[in-house]
Amino acid sequence: MIRGDRAGYAQLSGCGLNLFTKDELDQIHYGTLEVLEEAGMLVFSDEAQEIYYSYGCNVDKKTNVVKMPPYIVEEAIRTAPSKILLAGRNPKNDIVLEGTRVAFTNFGEGLKVLDLETGEIRESTKKDLAEAILLCDALENVDVVLVALTPRDMPPVAQDLHAADAALNNTTKHFMNSILGTSEARRYIEMGEAIVGSAEELRRRPIISIAGDPVSPLQLSKDYSETIIESARAGIPCNILTMALSGATTPVTLAGTLIVHNAEVLGGIVLSQLTRKGAPVIYGSSTTMFDLSCVNVPVGAPELGMMGAAVAKLAQYYNLPSFVAGG
Repeated sequence: MIRGDRAGYAQLSGCGLNLFTKDELDQIHYGTLEVLEEAGMLVFSDEAQEIYYSYGCNVDKKTNVVKMPPYIVEEAIRTAPSKILLAGRNPKNDIVLEGTRVAFTNFGEGLKVLDLETGEIRESTKKDLAEAILLCDALENVDVVLVALTPRDMPPVAQDLHAADAALNNTTKHFMNSILGTSEARRYIEMGEAIVGSAEELRRRPIISIAGDPVSPLQLSKDYSETIIESARAGIPCNILTMALSGATTPVTLAGTLIVHNAEVLGGIVLSQLTRKGAPVIYGSSTTMFDLSCVNVPVGAPELGMMGAAVAKLAQYYNLPSFVAGG
């Protein structure tokens, strides 16, 4: 089992970045609770709405707005586990997420590749993905494997499952896949169960996890709501990763963006915990700024790093594992 180095530990080892005081983190939290209670989130899944409603949230069926009382949000934070196992197909590649321990993963999901034989830039294929996964499996600094490339030669409706097939056959590490929708999530989970032998064994040693994102600002799509529900029921980790854009889908200030980002992630965590208390969740972020002059999203911008550091500190404040994008 791999236990990563600590970041920001009290000893003079590692590296830490202290962005907020305890009082400032409290104020971010209180502001987020106010957003979830007063503005709420748009939730487009009838099943998700019913889950929220059955535990005391205010659900407006006409507008699809779900408003969450602070006590429900804070209870969900408390019941979400602070320690998560991301099991590898080979137990020596098990990863534990807890506290300030750090692990690394590859980037995803590329749509094109540079063909090494022809020198041409072309759309990525399932074979390209399988080779990329095999490379990630061999790299000792890659702890968790993501979908590096999209298998564009496969039917769009099944690309996620083809990606899982390519990955699970070429890595001994933990695999995190982007999945949307009930049927896709169930098929993906069945793949994991087939590998480890049973649903119970997959819950005990989750060799797969799911990543997805709320729609910013403050929306949970039907497909992603169902994905959160299915992952919670199966007991496999769900990375609730927001891709908010400062100046586009959120306020132009990073402070305002952080509040909206936090509300989106916590809204997803609430759904997970109301579905099944103790379901493993990861507080995720790929939030950055929107370049208004060039009308694009610069993932290499300094703001992405700033937001990543802020999100990591918020996750520590909530005692939750985090996942942040690297520029």
